[in-house]
Amino acid sequence: MSRTRMVIGSSGGLLMLFGAFRLFTEVSTRNLLFLALWLAGAVAIHDGVLAPVVVGIGAALRRIPARARRFVQGALIAGGLVTVIALPLIHRENSQPKVKAVLQQDFTANVAILLTIVAGVAVLLYLVRVVSGGQAASATNDRPSDDHASSSE
Repeated sequence: MSRTRMVIGSSGGLLMLFGAFRLFTEVSTRNLLFLALWLAGAVAIHDGVLAPVVVGIGAALRRIPARARRFVQGALIAGGLVTVIALPLIHRENSQPKVKAVLQQDFTANVAILLTIVAGVAVLLYLVRVVSGGQAASATNDRPSDDHASSSE
């Protein structure tokens, strides 16, 4: 194991201990219980809803030609990240006084604009790839063919 990895790992461990110390010494027991409930809910939502949806989307993407699939996957990942970041802002929209102008924006419209941009960039990149003739490398499926001879025969 390299020295750099040891330093980075040790630094991360020390920061985690510092965070745990601050959490247990400066946060009330009531808030710690709410945090524990929130974390349990997050795990349940991830494992019970989000993960199966992602697996289903992945299975559905197998029907898209290999040449276009990577661009659809990239757009879905970027769009998902934008949406996850925006959901708390949409939820808290217009919940603060006018002085806090950040939460006075129309986040739903802004997210729609961002998702349109993400989709447009994905389509544009795909078209550039097709026009430039770069489809040969990505047109093949990553799976080996069924007619290849085994090296053990």
